[in-house]
Amino acid sequence: MIRVTEKESNYQDLDKMSVHDLLTNMNKEDRSVPLAVEKAIPQLEELVSITVEKMSQGGRLFYIGAGTSGRLGILDASECPPTFGVPFDWVIGLIAGGDQAIRKAVEFAEDDQEQAWVDMQEYGMSKNDVVIGIAASGTTPYVIGGLSRANKEGMITGCIVCNSGSPIAEVAQYPVEVVVGPEFVTGSTRMKSGTAQKLVLNMLSTAVMIRLGRVKGNKMVDMQLSNIKLVARGVRMVMDETGADEETATLLLERYGNVREAIENSRAYKA
Repeated sequence: MIRVTEKESNYQDLDKMSVHDLLTNMNKEDRSVPLAVEKAIPQLEELVSITVEKMSQGGRLFYIGAGTSGRLGILDASECPPTFGVPFDWVIGLIAGGDQAIRKAVEFAEDDQEQAWVDMQEYGMSKNDVVIGIAASGTTPYVIGGLSRANKEGMITGCIVCNSGSPIAEVAQYPVEVVVGPEFVTGSTRMKSGTAQKLVLNMLSTAVMIRLGRVKGNKMVDMQLSNIKLVARGVRMVMDETGADEETATLLLERYGNVREAIENSRAYKA
């Protein structure tokens, strides 16, 4: 049986299409992705809830994947510290083949069922950790092996896949299946499947961080003030929350070095 992600494209003769038709048809296919993600929200809700529970108890969130899926996990993990001000080791992305595979494919790295658990050992795994496998196909041995071992060690496991009834979904305790259908270029899961995985990862990590108290109202009050743009954003947030003028908000931010603390200490500062 051919997996949905490997089925032939709904479009023929791509090499004969005009640029306009190529872009229009790709865009048409992309519109189906959010609808597929919507259908998976009940599954995702369960995964978010258990992740919040475990991270509240001191656990961490691990993403494991290969190729595009692995890179997307690393991207999401790397954005959590600057966005939510969390330690760099709260959310960790691991890719088959190691860091060199982020930029250049490492042949056959995804076929080793033992390596994901070896890679995780560097972080001193705990039973409160959550391990989420990311694989469009739902068949990647690196991910299957990592999730299977995590299960044996008493950890919570989840997955983000783009085929229904896949081996990875069977191994994961909390599977999230986002079935987007055949790709525009047959089998090119960096397209719709990759977009779906990115959307789910955005939703997952953002919802988890909000539930862990890393957002106030709708503001990233714990973000890292690592460039001029973010400092200016921080000043605006302090102004919005406290009613202070720009000069006072800037002084507050300089004094406390953090939007949340600047807001919380604004009254004391005025006094």
